[in-house]
Amino acid sequence: MEKTFGHLADGREARLYTIESGRVRAEVTSYGASLVSLWVDGVDVCLGCDDVRGYEKNGAFLGATVGRNANRMKGASFLLNGEKVQLPANEGSNNLHSGPDSWGWRLWEKTAHTVSSLTLSIHSPHGDQGFPGNATIRVTYSLDSTGGLHIVYDAVCDQDTVFNLTNHSYFNLAGHHKVDAAMEQYLSMPARFFNPDDAESIPTGELRSVEGSPMDFRTPKPIGQDIGADYDALNLQGGYDHNWEVFCNPCAILSDPVSGRTMEVHTDCPGIQVYAGNYLDEHGKNGIYYGKRTGVALETQFYPDCLHHGDWPQPVVKAGEAYHSETVYRFV
Repeated sequence: MEKTFGHLADGREARLYTIESGRVRAEVTSYGASLVSLWVDGVDVCLGCDDVRGYEKNGAFLGATVGRNANRMKGASFLLNGEKVQLPANEGSNNLHSGPDSWGWRLWEKTAHTVSSLTLSIHSPHGDQGFPGNATIRVTYSLDSTGGLHIVYDAVCDQDTVFNLTNHSYFNLAGHHKVDAAMEQYLSMPARFFNPDDAESIPTGELRSVEGSPMDFRTPKPIGQDIGADYDALNLQGGYDHNWEVFCNPCAILSDPVSGRTMEVHTDCPGIQVYAGNYLDEHGKNGIYYGKRTGVALETQFYPDCLHHGDWPQPVVKAGEAYHSETVYRFV
């Protein structure tokens, strides 16, 4: 199904697409290639807005496809083939999610739509957001018959460039409207280390063991259990907003203790950023206000600021080389 999702302030129309399979139904808008709703057994577990005008004012990247580089870049610049690439600074002196002209605030073009799958594409010209090369990007949302939402990213560029794409959906498995239940969700992650950040949320370069700390999710626990602990990493970021390693799948499991609804995260990315919505301040679907910690984002990606840490996995893609990445949110 396809229908209008309203008009932007400049008059352009956004579309809303529905895909479904088995117990899962998803709604995706052409604006930002954003996941708007995710219905599991009749309950919408994804934070979103009622129409495109809400997304036009969306400062929290609700459901958005983020690129060319997700997360933060120190000094809003990096070296590529010995040349400095300057990005716009939109968070102090740093770059967040590729700058103020993020893909989450652009209209994407539909290239394919079936009952259970949707592909949207965008062209990113040379110099767009500061990145080199003319690039074509596709994101495909598809549902399988066993409860999996697949998000597949494909891209190619005519120059060496950076591709580090993610989806910025916020989840609340109790239902997006049960805002007080978000931090009661149980989270487990097998990760052995995480990236501590400085006061500007830039990784320090340390790969710190989670052992004996509030960052240890190897045994399932409510997200809110230790979020207020007196611990340097939590104090600096106001709660969980950090990258953990990914070395096996599922790399994260989120579950609602009341309904038993459970979601696994599978990815080929080296890291997963867990953001507990510490600064959420959005007006969402059905008049619901999404305030502080009313949803959790599980963003699969390369480590933040990895281009300044050459010993970490790197998102540089050579000219003409195909970039491909897949993340699956699977309900079990």
